[in-house]
Amino acid sequence: MLMNFETSVSPHIRARDDAQRIMWWVVFSLLFPVAAATWFFGFKALLLVVFTMVVAVLAEAAFQRIVGKPITIRDGSAAVTGILLALVLPPTLPLWMAGIGAVAAVVLVKGLFGGLGFNIFNPALAARAILLASWPVAMTTWVAPFALDSVTTASPLFLAKMHQAVPDYLSLFMGSRAGSLGETSVPAILIGAGILYWKKIIDWPAPTAFIGSVALLTAILGQDPLFHVLSGGLLLGAFFMATDYVTAPVTTKGRFIFGLGCGVMTVLIRLYGGFPEGVNYSILIMNMLTPVIDTYVRPRLYGGVKKHG
Repeated sequence: MLMNFETSVSPHIRARDDAQRIMWWVVFSLLFPVAAATWFFGFKALLLVVFTMVVAVLAEAAFQRIVGKPITIRDGSAAVTGILLALVLPPTLPLWMAGIGAVAAVVLVKGLFGGLGFNIFNPALAARAILLASWPVAMTTWVAPFALDSVTTASPLFLAKMHQAVPDYLSLFMGSRAGSLGETSVPAILIGAGILYWKKIIDWPAPTAFIGSVALLTAILGQDPLFHVLSGGLLLGAFFMATDYVTAPVTTKGRFIFGLGCGVMTVLIRLYGGFPEGVNYSILIMNMLTPVIDTYVRPRLYGGVKKHG
Protein backbone atom coordinates (compact mmCIF):
# COMPACT_ATOMS: atom_id res chain seq x y z
CA MET A 1 0.00 0.00 0.00
CA LEU A 2 1.46 3.32 -1.07
CA MET A 3 1.19 6.33 1.20
CA ASN A 4 1.68 9.94 0.23
CA PHE A 5 3.72 12.07 2.59
CA GLU A 6 3.89 15.82 2.42
CA THR A 7 7.28 17.31 3.18
CA SER A 8 7.95 20.91 4.14
CA VAL A 9 10.54 23.00 5.89
CA SER A 10 10.12 24.10 9.48
CA PRO A 11 8.23 25.37 11.34
CA HIS A 12 5.86 22.40 11.24
CA ILE A 13 3.60 23.70 14.01
CA ARG A 14 2.12 27.12 13.38
CA ALA A 15 0.25 29.42 15.72
CA ARG A 16 -3.28 30.40 14.79
CA ASP A 17 -2.57 34.12 15.27
CA ASP A 18 -0.45 35.80 12.62
CA ALA A 19 1.08 39.28 12.82
CA GLN A 20 -1.97 40.96 11.31
CA ARG A 21 -4.41 39.34 13.75
CA ILE A 22 -2.16 40.20 16.70
CA MET A 23 -1.81 43.84 15.67
CA TRP A 24 -5.55 44.36 15.31
CA TRP A 25 -6.12 42.82 18.74
CA VAL A 26 -3.61 45.35 20.09
CA VAL A 27 -5.54 48.13 18.35
CA PHE A 28 -8.73 46.88 20.00
CA SER A 29 -7.09 46.75 23.45
CA LEU A 30 -5.84 50.32 23.02
CA LEU A 31 -9.37 51.60 22.46
CA PHE A 32 -9.94 51.50 26.22
CA PRO A 33 -7.10 53.95 27.08
CA VAL A 34 -8.21 56.04 24.09
CA ALA A 35 -11.77 56.15 25.45
CA ALA A 36 -10.48 57.18 28.89
CA ALA A 37 -8.32 59.92 27.37
CA THR A 38 -11.33 61.20 25.43
CA TRP A 39 -13.42 61.26 28.60
CA PHE A 40 -10.83 63.21 30.58
CA PHE A 41 -9.46 65.53 27.88
CA GLY A 42 -12.35 65.85 25.45
CA PHE A 43 -12.78 65.64 21.70
CA LYS A 44 -9.37 67.19 21.04
CA ALA A 45 -7.75 64.13 22.56
CA LEU A 46 -9.69 61.79 20.26
CA LEU A 47 -8.81 63.99 17.29
CA LEU A 48 -5.12 63.77 18.22
CA VAL A 49 -5.29 59.96 18.37
CA VAL A 50 -7.16 59.59 15.07
CA PHE A 51 -4.95 62.12 13.29
CA THR A 52 -1.70 60.53 14.47
CA MET A 53 -2.91 57.05 13.51
CA VAL A 54 -4.05 58.14 10.04
CA VAL A 55 -0.77 59.97 9.36
CA ALA A 56 1.22 56.91 10.48
CA VAL A 57 -0.75 54.62 8.14
CA LEU A 58 -0.52 56.98 5.17
CA ALA A 59 3.18 57.68 5.76
CA GLU A 60 3.98 53.98 5.83
CA ALA A 61 2.02 53.36 2.63
CA ALA A 62 3.75 56.29 0.90
CA PHE A 63 7.20 55.16 2.04
CA GLN A 64 6.61 51.59 0.87
CA ARG A 65 5.37 52.85 -2.50
CA ILE A 66 8.44 55.08 -2.92
CA VAL A 67 10.96 52.33 -2.11
CA GLY A 68 9.09 49.76 -4.19
CA LYS A 69 7.98 47.48 -1.38
CA PRO A 70 4.56 45.86 -1.05
CA ILE A 71 2.13 48.05 0.85
CA THR A 72 1.37 46.29 4.12
CA ILE A 73 -0.81 48.74 6.01
CA ARG A 74 -3.45 46.04 6.42
CA ASP A 75 -1.25 44.31 8.97
CA GLY A 76 -2.19 47.01 11.50
CA SER A 77 1.34 47.73 12.70
CA ALA A 78 1.26 51.36 11.52
CA ALA A 79 -2.10 51.86 13.21
CA VAL A 80 -0.69 50.48 16.47
CA THR A 81 2.32 52.78 16.20
CA GLY A 82 0.14 55.83 15.57
CA ILE A 83 -2.19 55.11 18.50
CA LEU A 84 0.67 54.36 20.90
CA LEU A 85 2.47 57.53 19.86
CA ALA A 86 -0.66 59.61 20.48
CA LEU A 87 -1.08 58.04 23.92
CA VAL A 88 2.39 59.22 25.00
CA LEU A 89 1.78 62.81 23.84
CA PRO A 90 0.35 65.76 25.79
CA PRO A 91 -3.33 66.39 25.00
CA THR A 92 -2.57 69.93 23.83
CA LEU A 93 0.21 69.07 21.38
CA PRO A 94 -0.39 70.72 17.96
CA LEU A 95 -1.49 68.26 15.31
CA TRP A 96 1.35 69.15 12.97
CA MET A 97 3.91 68.14 15.61
CA ALA A 98 2.11 64.87 16.17
CA GLY A 99 2.11 64.31 12.42
CA ILE A 100 5.87 64.80 12.25
CA GLY A 101 6.24 62.30 15.07
CA ALA A 102 4.08 59.77 13.24
CA VAL A 103 6.16 60.10 10.08
CA ALA A 104 9.38 59.75 12.07
CA ALA A 105 8.05 56.63 13.78
CA VAL A 106 7.06 54.67 10.66
CA VAL A 107 9.70 55.99 8.26
CA LEU A 108 12.86 56.79 10.27
CA VAL A 109 12.51 54.30 13.10
CA LYS A 110 10.81 51.41 11.29
CA GLY A 111 10.88 51.78 7.51
CA LEU A 112 14.56 52.64 7.05
CA PHE A 113 15.55 49.65 9.18
CA GLY A 114 13.66 47.26 6.93
CA GLY A 115 10.08 47.50 8.14
CA LEU A 116 8.10 45.43 10.61
CA GLY A 117 10.33 42.95 12.40
CA PHE A 118 13.61 44.75 11.75
CA ASN A 119 13.37 47.97 13.76
CA ILE A 120 15.75 48.26 16.71
CA PHE A 121 13.73 50.72 18.78
CA ASN A 122 10.07 50.88 19.70
CA PRO A 123 8.80 53.28 16.98
CA ALA A 124 6.33 55.20 19.16
CA LEU A 125 8.80 55.80 21.98
CA ALA A 126 11.63 56.70 19.61
CA ALA A 127 9.35 59.22 17.89
CA ARG A 128 8.39 60.66 21.26
CA ALA A 129 12.07 61.11 22.10
CA ILE A 130 12.57 62.93 18.79
CA LEU A 131 9.65 65.24 19.50
CA LEU A 132 10.85 65.87 23.05
CA ALA A 133 14.29 66.87 21.79
CA SER A 134 12.78 69.09 19.08
CA TRP A 135 9.96 70.81 20.97
CA PRO A 136 10.61 70.32 24.70
CA VAL A 137 8.18 73.01 25.87
CA ALA A 138 5.22 71.71 23.85
CA MET A 139 6.04 68.13 24.90
CA THR A 140 6.05 69.01 28.60
CA THR A 141 2.99 71.26 28.73
CA TRP A 142 0.31 69.54 30.78
CA VAL A 143 -3.29 70.42 31.56
CA ALA A 144 -5.68 69.04 34.12
CA PRO A 145 -8.55 66.79 32.97
CA PHE A 146 -11.75 68.55 31.89
CA ALA A 147 -9.78 71.82 31.56
CA LEU A 148 -8.14 71.86 28.13
CA ASP A 149 -8.73 75.60 27.72
CA SER A 150 -7.62 76.43 31.23
CA VAL A 151 -4.21 77.15 32.69
CA THR A 152 -1.47 74.57 32.51
CA THR A 153 -0.47 72.47 35.48
CA ALA A 154 2.30 70.08 36.48
CA SER A 155 2.35 66.31 36.21
CA PRO A 156 2.34 64.27 39.45
CA LEU A 157 5.94 63.14 38.90
CA PHE A 158 7.08 66.75 38.44
CA LEU A 159 5.25 67.77 41.61
CA ALA A 160 6.96 64.94 43.49
CA LYS A 161 10.35 65.95 42.11
CA MET A 162 9.75 69.50 43.34
CA HIS A 163 8.61 68.14 46.74
CA GLN A 164 5.11 69.55 46.31
CA ALA A 165 1.73 68.03 47.11
CA VAL A 166 0.72 65.27 44.71
CA PRO A 167 -2.74 63.85 43.79
CA ASP A 168 -4.20 61.17 46.03
CA TYR A 169 -4.17 57.48 45.12
CA LEU A 170 -7.76 57.48 43.86
CA SER A 171 -7.09 60.34 41.47
CA LEU A 172 -3.95 58.62 40.22
CA PHE A 173 -5.79 55.32 39.78
CA MET A 174 -8.87 56.67 38.02
CA GLY A 175 -6.93 59.14 35.87
CA SER A 176 -7.99 62.52 37.20
CA ARG A 177 -4.52 64.06 36.91
CA ALA A 178 -2.33 65.80 34.35
CA GLY A 179 -0.20 63.78 31.98
CA SER A 180 -0.01 62.23 28.54
CA LEU A 181 -3.18 60.79 27.05
CA GLY A 182 -2.31 57.21 27.95
CA GLU A 183 -1.08 57.98 31.47
CA THR A 184 -4.54 58.65 32.83
CA SER A 185 -6.89 55.80 33.66
CA VAL A 186 -5.27 52.75 35.24
CA PRO A 187 -8.46 50.64 34.88
CA ALA A 188 -8.54 51.35 31.14
CA ILE A 189 -4.91 50.25 30.78
CA LEU A 190 -5.53 47.11 32.83
CA ILE A 191 -8.59 46.18 30.75
CA GLY A 192 -6.57 46.54 27.55
CA ALA A 193 -3.68 44.55 29.03
CA GLY A 194 -6.10 41.90 30.27
CA ILE A 195 -7.39 41.39 26.74
CA LEU A 196 -3.84 40.90 25.47
CA TYR A 197 -3.14 38.38 28.25
CA TRP A 198 -6.38 36.58 27.48
CA LYS A 199 -5.41 36.30 23.80
CA LYS A 200 -1.88 35.22 24.84
CA ILE A 201 -0.39 38.12 22.89
CA ILE A 202 1.70 39.29 25.84
CA ASP A 203 3.10 37.35 28.79
CA TRP A 204 4.14 38.11 32.35
CA PRO A 205 7.98 38.43 32.52
CA ALA A 206 8.63 41.96 31.23
CA PRO A 207 5.65 43.74 32.85
CA THR A 208 6.10 41.92 36.16
CA ALA A 209 9.82 42.66 36.35
CA PHE A 210 9.30 46.25 35.17
CA ILE A 211 6.54 47.18 37.62
CA GLY A 212 7.94 45.07 40.45
CA SER A 213 11.46 46.51 40.23
CA VAL A 214 10.08 50.07 40.25
CA ALA A 215 8.00 49.32 43.35
CA LEU A 216 10.83 47.52 45.16
CA LEU A 217 13.58 50.00 44.33
CA THR A 218 11.52 53.09 45.18
CA ALA A 219 10.59 51.50 48.53
CA ILE A 220 14.27 50.79 49.26
CA LEU A 221 15.16 54.39 48.39
CA GLY A 222 12.54 55.76 50.78
CA GLN A 223 9.95 56.73 48.16
CA ASP A 224 6.27 55.86 47.92
CA PRO A 225 6.17 52.74 45.70
CA LEU A 226 2.42 52.90 45.01
CA PHE A 227 2.72 56.51 43.87
CA HIS A 228 5.50 55.61 41.44
CA VAL A 229 3.58 52.64 40.06
CA LEU A 230 0.41 54.65 39.46
CA SER A 231 2.14 57.79 38.15
CA GLY A 232 3.51 58.53 34.72
CA GLY A 233 3.66 56.08 31.85
CA LEU A 234 4.84 53.04 33.80
CA LEU A 235 1.77 50.83 33.32
CA LEU A 236 1.26 51.79 29.67
CA GLY A 237 4.95 51.22 28.97
CA ALA A 238 5.12 47.94 30.87
CA PHE A 239 2.12 46.34 29.18
CA PHE A 240 2.19 47.85 25.70
CA MET A 241 5.83 48.82 24.95
CA ALA A 242 8.08 46.52 26.97
CA THR A 243 6.17 43.55 25.52
CA ASP A 244 6.87 44.50 21.90
CA TYR A 245 7.79 41.34 19.98
CA VAL A 246 10.40 43.03 17.80
CA THR A 247 12.38 45.13 20.27
CA ALA A 248 12.25 42.89 23.36
CA PRO A 249 14.19 39.63 23.97
CA VAL A 250 12.75 36.39 22.68
CA THR A 251 13.24 34.17 25.75
CA THR A 252 11.28 34.22 29.01
CA LYS A 253 14.43 34.84 31.05
CA GLY A 254 15.54 37.52 28.60
CA ARG A 255 12.24 39.37 28.84
CA PHE A 256 12.44 39.27 32.63
CA ILE A 257 15.94 40.79 32.51
CA PHE A 258 14.66 43.36 30.02
CA GLY A 259 11.84 44.41 32.35
CA LEU A 260 14.18 44.50 35.31
CA GLY A 261 16.57 46.80 33.47
CA CYS A 262 13.69 49.07 32.43
CA GLY A 263 12.50 49.33 36.03
CA VAL A 264 15.91 50.13 37.48
CA MET A 265 16.65 52.81 34.89
CA THR A 266 13.17 54.31 35.24
CA VAL A 267 13.72 54.81 38.97
CA LEU A 268 17.23 56.22 38.49
CA ILE A 269 16.01 58.73 35.91
CA ARG A 270 12.96 59.71 37.96
CA LEU A 271 14.88 60.26 41.18
CA TYR A 272 18.32 61.39 40.03
CA GLY A 273 17.95 62.49 36.40
CA GLY A 274 16.93 65.75 34.83
CA PHE A 275 13.52 64.44 33.73
CA PRO A 276 10.71 63.59 36.14
CA GLU A 277 9.77 60.56 34.00
CA GLY A 278 12.09 57.78 32.87
CA VAL A 279 9.91 55.14 31.21
CA ASN A 280 10.52 56.39 27.66
CA TYR A 281 14.30 56.40 27.82
CA SER A 282 14.59 53.27 29.93
CA ILE A 283 12.76 51.18 27.32
CA LEU A 284 14.77 52.70 24.46
CA ILE A 285 18.05 51.96 26.27
CA MET A 286 16.98 48.38 26.92
CA ASN A 287 15.96 48.09 23.24
CA MET A 288 19.63 48.66 22.42
CA LEU A 289 20.63 45.93 24.85
CA THR A 290 18.14 43.37 23.52
CA PRO A 291 20.67 41.74 21.12
CA VAL A 292 23.14 41.40 24.00
CA ILE A 293 20.50 39.81 26.22
CA ASP A 294 19.46 37.43 23.45
CA THR A 295 23.11 36.46 22.93
CA TYR A 296 23.83 35.55 26.55
CA VAL A 297 20.42 34.19 27.53
CA ARG A 298 20.00 31.43 25.00
CA PRO A 299 18.17 28.19 25.71
CA ARG A 300 20.30 25.10 25.25
CA LEU A 301 19.67 23.43 21.91
CA TYR A 302 17.99 20.05 22.07
CA GLY A 303 20.71 17.40 21.96
CA GLY A 304 23.45 19.98 22.41
CA VAL A 305 26.53 19.31 24.51
CA LYS A 306 27.66 21.83 27.08
CA LYS A 307 31.27 22.85 26.61
CA HIS A 308 33.69 22.41 29.47
CA GLY A 309 36.72 24.59 29.59
